[in-house]
Amino acid sequence: MGMVETTLGRVAAGDEQAFARFYDLTSSVVFGVALRVLGNQAMAEEVTQEVFVELWRIAPRYDRSKGSPQAWAATVAHRRAVDRVRSEQASRSRDAAERSKRRAAEEPGVDAVGDVVVTRIDQERVSAALDQLPEPQRVAVTMAYYGGHTYRQVADLLHEPEGTIKSRIRDGLTRLRQLMDGER
Repeated sequence: MGMVETTLGRVAAGDEQAFARFYDLTSSVVFGVALRVLGNQAMAEEVTQEVFVELWRIAPRYDRSKGSPQAWAATVAHRRAVDRVRSEQASRSRDAAERSKRRAAEEPGVDAVGDVVVTRIDQERVSAALDQLPEPQRVAVTMAYYGGHTYRQVADLLHEPEGTIKSRIRDGLTRLRQLMDGER
């Protein structure tokens, strides 16, 4: 059992000092995933805070058979960040639709929302496809592409051999491409 896993076990028992250590050991992964998904530092900081509140609450449910504590934290961060993106998109979509209605009444034939809608649909398709990947592939791809980590960094953070991580990322990207092509 590794140091992070031992620390998480103490967090699950309610040890606040262990939680501070767990935060130190995993916050860069959580923030990196949130920042990559959201593309906004302030929102990523908010989501990181929300993720650690959630991790504190759900620490007793951690299952080591499903991955390392870092992978688990990255998965929670990814889900929370995607939820935030979806929430923001829904809010912007409502606002854009309202503006479009007003603009259409003023300037018939103007459809500036089209490009925004296409971009949002693409983002939602990628997110839905990511959710279909097996967790080890999803975590590795998310950390590399949304977290901005190199293969070696992902391997170090997940305590896995670099070759294993390269394979997971390659296989995950291949599967993503298949899923995305299948939707068209």
